[in-house]
Amino acid sequence: MTFTIAEIANALGVAFEGQGDLVISSVAEPADAGPDQLAMAMKPEFAKDLSAGQAKAAMMWEGVDWQSYGLKAVLLPPRPRFALSGLSEMMDPGAGFAKGIHPSAVIDPTAELAEDVSVGPFTVIGAGVRIGKGSVIGPQCFIGWDSQIGENAFLHAGVRITERVIIGDRFKAHPGACIGSDGFSFVTPEVSSVEKARETLVDETEAETQAWARIHSLGGVEIGHDVEIGSNTSVDRGTVRSTKIGNGTKIDNLVQVAHNVVIGDNALLCGQVGLGGSTKIGNNAVLGGRAGAADNIQIGDGAILGGGSVALSNVPAGRVVLGYPAMKIESHVESYKGLRRLPRLFRDVADLKKAVSKLMAND
Repeated sequence: MTFTIAEIANALGVAFEGQGDLVISSVAEPADAGPDQLAMAMKPEFAKDLSAGQAKAAMMWEGVDWQSYGLKAVLLPPRPRFALSGLSEMMDPGAGFAKGIHPSAVIDPTAELAEDVSVGPFTVIGAGVRIGKGSVIGPQCFIGWDSQIGENAFLHAGVRITERVIIGDRFKAHPGACIGSDGFSFVTPEVSSVEKARETLVDETEAETQAWARIHSLGGVEIGHDVEIGSNTSVDRGTVRSTKIGNGTKIDNLVQVAHNVVIGDNALLCGQVGLGGSTKIGNNAVLGGRAGAADNIQIGDGAILGGGSVALSNVPAGRVVLGYPAMKIESHVESYKGLRRLPRLFRDVADLKKAVSKLMAND
């Protein structure tokens, strides 16, 4: 799969200069690029490595003196990283899954698959499942009873979708993702030590012997259009109502979305985020890596939780927070600076005590 510089520029809607007929087979980092590869020299610090490679063409930035780098052609997008999104889509060779339905796939007779749906080897599709046109279901996937997947979905190997899950168009799930597992809901016959500690905020509890009884997850999972879910991420079904994920939301690897959670449109959840049950995440909210949210709280529209932050209470719309417990980023930075100053403060206090003791001894 090859493209000329002019074809790439036209597809991306960006300007180019130099030899438009130069043929490109793939992309590469500047130092590693061969003569038929497009070097990703999108910043000056990247471009300095062009001399170590053999690239004849590169993606750079507007206003650059590209000829001084010895290139024959250049793409000049106004926002190079955004242009990389379209370029990477053009150059992506795909997963190599064969078209059609593999003979080893097990598909219930009541399942409804559009004519052009592809199903990989050893995949199991249950009763009443509906899958829209253009969708690709990879090898060793499972789709449970009465679940629905829209058009042009792409399930990588080993994706698990349980019963009564509803998913929109252009859904993408990476290996090992599990959609619709039971929520982690348990209760004891009497008030548990956990409930007492949470209500009273005591620092010790009495040891009690009580068995945990499961609260079954009767709800489902509802996912909008253009959602992507990373490897080994788990989205739990709701207890009574469905867990919901809005349109355009992107979820990274190793994320836990608990029962009854509601996530708005175009939210971004980075790796190892953990959401407690019944948490609500607003539109365009961003949760950095290893961020967490306690159960039954709200993260407002456009809020940002920095990496490692843990929200124990509501976060207003547009607020940027950091730390544990999460607080305004400026407050957290000031607190951190205070902690860094503590050793010096302790030394100053010790010196002051010595000075006072010396003065008192001389009186």
